Amino acid sequence: MNKTGWRTYRRPDEKSGGHGVGWSPIIPYIFSVPQDWEEVPVSIADLGGTEIDLRFGSAKEGRLSVIVAPVLRFADNLDGDATIEKIGRPETVINAFGPEVIGENVEGKVMSINVVQDSGRTYYQYELEPPHVLITATAAGNRLYLFNVTGSGLQWKRHYKELKKIADSFRVV
Repeated sequence: MNKTGWRTYRRPDEKSGGHGVGWSPIIPYIFSVPQDWEEVPVSIADLGGTEIDLRFGSAKEGRLSVIVAPVLRFADNLDGDATIEKIGRPETVINAFGPEVIGENVEGKVMSINVVQDSGRTYYQYELEPPHVLITATAAGNRLYLFNVTGSGLQWKRHYKELKKIADSFRVV
């Protein structure tokens, strides 16, 4: 934790996940959250099912989840070195995986798209409404990483700045 009341979460190297044919270990990721946000157990019954790697939440501010999906579901011939650019343009990517995140077609819901470069990796950042959700997407190894931050209408209105800061902090290390 730092003086501002935020902490950085890093996926533990020893955390299991990604078992099965053609899977490699999950490359760790990091993000920042307010200190009072807590990890929430993941159920395979959740929307997104077995591909949800992590959930965090705050009753007051909102919630987040990390989906780690095999890139082969979205593109083939990536030879284990997927980049988000190889999977597709920002519009193609959100149309392909957006329904998985929000449970419905994303047509007409994408309010903004931003492309960010960091340490040689490209991140696509989206803002959708309704429902209110911020999505940061990237690819690494043979996986697509979808980082989703959301809040109810009132949470969105009151804590948008914090939710945006969380969404913008996601990085694969």
